[in-house]
Amino acid sequence: MTNVNETRLNELVGCVLGDIGGAVSVPLVRIGDALGLYRKLKEIGPVKADELADASGCAPRYVREWLAAQAASGYVHHEQGLFSLTPEQALVFAEPNSPVNLIGGFDTAAAMVENQPKVQSAFKTGRGVAWGDQAGCMFCAVARLFRPGYVNALVQDWLPALDGVVDKLKAGATVADVGCGHGLSTILMAHAFPNSRFIGYDFDADSIAAATAHARADGLTNVCFEIGRAQDFDGRDFDLITCFDCLHDMGDPKAAAAHIRKALNEGGTWMVVEPMAADTLEENINPVGRLYYSASTMICVPTSLAQETGLALGAQAGEKRLTEVIQSGGFKHVRLTAKTPLNMVLEAT
Repeated sequence: MTNVNETRLNELVGCVLGDIGGAVSVPLVRIGDALGLYRKLKEIGPVKADELADASGCAPRYVREWLAAQAASGYVHHEQGLFSLTPEQALVFAEPNSPVNLIGGFDTAAAMVENQPKVQSAFKTGRGVAWGDQAGCMFCAVARLFRPGYVNALVQDWLPALDGVVDKLKAGATVADVGCGHGLSTILMAHAFPNSRFIGYDFDADSIAAATAHARADGLTNVCFEIGRAQDFDGRDFDLITCFDCLHDMGDPKAAAAHIRKALNEGGTWMVVEPMAADTLEENINPVGRLYYSASTMICVPTSLAQETGLALGAQAGEKRLTEVIQSGGFKHVRLTAKTPLNMVLEAT
């Protein structure tokens, strides 16, 4: 019988118990967000449980138990019978525009659990699970997960890191946002650069409908959305083409790269935003890699395998592999221009 190292066993059990605690926190965090408990706690704390219940219009017994769980998780501060959010906790749970708001991660985790039967079946068949066939809230969950990064970095850091692009956008450029999803990235750019024209493309009709509704609600006139695949969308002579966290999801990213190269005008730029990753598994064994490998197993790889070619790059492809794919489309120069804990930005010309 193999000897068991008690120290290692205890460490593993402790790790797993922490993971289970995090897993069972998913519905509690989503309830707190949906009912405005975090926001109200930030606004009026420190308070007693019953005071938060009264202020939020919720049943006191449920709120008391919810707060106890949140305090045990370290998500809410408890001292002398009073509950509050520290500034750090507020950034994560109660401020939607914070760069470290992670509510979208909990939404994505819930969608992944809902997606399990389909992906589990695909493990046996080797086939994919189409983006439109995944869990009902997958679209909004993924959009919400990436939203803080886009809001805080896209216009402020990522676009300025590209060579000469901001000057073109200010003067008036034509931009395609390929794989735009619900259009958050497209709309952010359209707001920031009113002299430019933006077209968002996505192969998912429901996403295009949602993006169009968002743009209409914002009153934007310099943006529109069309159904189109990355490898054959309409349009030519773009000054800038962007792909946000979607290249690795494509069935044939090499064909997409080739088509994007042809769709750019002379001197045009392709900005590729992808999940942050190093080039080897060993370098990606960390909290961010853990998140992305898991999401990749449940979302990204199945999505790619459901499409033509099914290259299935995965969310942790890394800069080297992504550069190879981009250059296969005819791009001569690829450079890393910016990065955050969750994203890397590549410029291709």
